[in-house]
Amino acid sequence: MATVKHKILVLSGKGGVGKSTFSAQLAFALAARDFQVGLLDVDICGPSIPKMLGLEGQEIHQSNLGWSPVYVESNLGVMSVGFMLPNPDEAVIWRGPRKNGLIKQFLKDVYWGELDFLIVDAPPGTSDEHISLVQCLDATGIDGAIIVTTPQQISLIDVRKEVNFCKKVGVKVLGVVENMSGLCLPITDFKFMKLTDNGEQKDVTQWVWEYMREKAPEMLNLLACTEVFDSSGGGAVKMCNDMGVTFLGKVPLDPQLCKAAEEGSSCFAKKDCVVSAPALKKIIEQLIETNGWSMLLSNGV
Repeated sequence: MATVKHKILVLSGKGGVGKSTFSAQLAFALAARDFQVGLLDVDICGPSIPKMLGLEGQEIHQSNLGWSPVYVESNLGVMSVGFMLPNPDEAVIWRGPRKNGLIKQFLKDVYWGELDFLIVDAPPGTSDEHISLVQCLDATGIDGAIIVTTPQQISLIDVRKEVNFCKKVGVKVLGVVENMSGLCLPITDFKFMKLTDNGEQKDVTQWVWEYMREKAPEMLNLLACTEVFDSSGGGAVKMCNDMGVTFLGKVPLDPQLCKAAEEGSSCFAKKDCVVSAPALKKIIEQLIETNGWSMLLSNGV
């Protein structure tokens, strides 16, 4: 770990909030800026990163220096328990000590070489794995944690616990990302349905498009947005204000981002991610500037 300049944890108290998606896209974005990036997946029971980086079916190789990461590009390496499973459908049924042992091995025995950033995608919660991570990385320093949530209180209740975990163990909270913050799509991506008298749905998409082209063509360039989760409680913005942590921004629910994750590709390289990619880019640029990471490139490091 001494050859890694910056170590970033991606955490959430709640599962299913898009933490691994954010980790993957953060890794893609930093690598695209010519940083040397490693992505470590320590979600032992649910390793999603191999799929999201397009590395399914790859295996770990051993060298005299240690375990070698699997590379997406020459400057983006990945390590995950997913590479060690004989079958992708194999369940990892391990107790805490064995999981902690593998995490420590990942942190000590993987040869990353010189890295600008190591992004650690952690499982949800505040349990053994998180304590092991902090204890193992503490000696060489942790830059901090990015915490991912969705807007509704069901998620925020657990995410508040994650913020408090970071405060108790001395890990700086770099900021909070509100993911799946409403659904926002080009209006031409929607399917329009009409409810008939007998309660069935009739597809009228073609009629709507033809009507708009004829009567209001300027509408075809609009984005349509709506809330998916209840954010009447103030969402992540209010939580950050209450707890004194930085709010980094909102990322809308975008089917094209979901598609990029399924394909194992960068949303920044896909012209279809017109909603999520700009939102993620703004958050990542804010992180780089606020924490002085841009100096790594300007100094030629």
